[in-house]
Amino acid sequence: MSEDSQPQAGPDGASLPSDSKLTTTKQRWAREGKFLTGRVTRPDSDRLPPGQHLVRDWPVLDLGLQPRIPLDHWRLDVTGEVEHPASWDWSAFGALKQTREVTDIHCVTTWSRYDNRWDGVATRDLLDLVMPKATATHVVLHSYDGYTTNLALEDFAAEDALVVHSWEGKPLTVEHGGPVRLVVPHLYFWKSAKWLKQIEFRAGDRRGFWEERGYHNHADPWKEERYSDDE
Repeated sequence: MSEDSQPQAGPDGASLPSDSKLTTTKQRWAREGKFLTGRVTRPDSDRLPPGQHLVRDWPVLDLGLQPRIPLDHWRLDVTGEVEHPASWDWSAFGALKQTREVTDIHCVTTWSRYDNRWDGVATRDLLDLVMPKATATHVVLHSYDGYTTNLALEDFAAEDALVVHSWEGKPLTVEHGGPVRLVVPHLYFWKSAKWLKQIEFRAGDRRGFWEERGYHNHADPWKEERYSDDE
């Protein structure tokens, strides 16, 4: 998040004064250390999580359905425990502040791919726009194919997390989740929902598709949080 003293733009593009509710909320987050999730970058010796092997290609895994959403029909809704619910069509989404990150992918099926170049909207910039309420603790992601997955708000707000539309300088392909998907590099990649349709902020957790089917609720690759310990 930008922490400078200049006026910032609200969801409607209007400037917000330095004493706005957004600024006050961000100061509260800073006091609480709400989005401190540890290191984003890791030394090379710790870059590859245990049990993973490197690949050069990008394997495709899905539920057997790859929805094709025409750009003139695509929409991303942000709902739930936020001060400013939002609904962006393709043009409005493209007009948001854009960010580029280079990050790794770690899939629970044991492959990893280094140095993926993404373009999209940083989740921290999205948070600036919609302003989660104090009651918000988790996010549930809803996809156009009916898939869901859940994240703690702190994980969604990671420094290098993005809502992406491009990979390696080209539009994200359908098989890899285009037009838009989430990318949260520090968790196993099933948490980075493809074909993103809705971001729901919740006052409490709700497990998603794979989490209900035995996968770990958090999914830290460096702890090998692949499967749930629940009976």
